[in-house]
This record gives sequence, C-alpha cells and structure tokens, in this order.
Amino acid sequence: MDAPPSKALAASGWLSLAATPTFAVMMLVTGLTGGSMGGLCAVRPPFDGMAAMYALMAVFHAAPWLRLAARRRATA
Repeated sequence: MDAPPSKALAASGWLSLAATPTFAVMMLVTGLTGGSMGGLCAVRPPFDGMAAMYALMAVFHAAPWLRLAARRRATA
C-alpha cells in the first residue's frame, strides 16, 4: 500500500515547476535590456552573456514540465 504524499513533497513538486518559467523570463528581460557578462558565453546576440546562460538553465530545468506533459497525455 502506498502512503499518501506529504504536503512538503507536494509543495516541492509544484516548486520544481517554477524554475523553467523563471529562467525564461530572466532570459527575456536580460536579452531585451542588453545585460551581458562580457565573453562568458560565446553566442551571438540576442542570446549573449547572461541571456544565453538563462536560456540554458531554463532548458536544463525543463524536466518537471516534460513529466507533467507526459502524465497529462497518458491520462487523456
């Protein structure tokens, strides 16, 4: 028999969904305002410097969104 998930576990599941949109918004704001970190990320504009880093972080943190989409597709 499975134990019901604790409130902390449920909260951590929802909190894990916050990373990707947060980094995506940070990427857009940084890209639109021209913030950069010099030559840290060798990518052409509009994704240079910090904007490129935020884009990569959004991609790396997308796993919870992909799991949520897969779960919804399986139940539909």
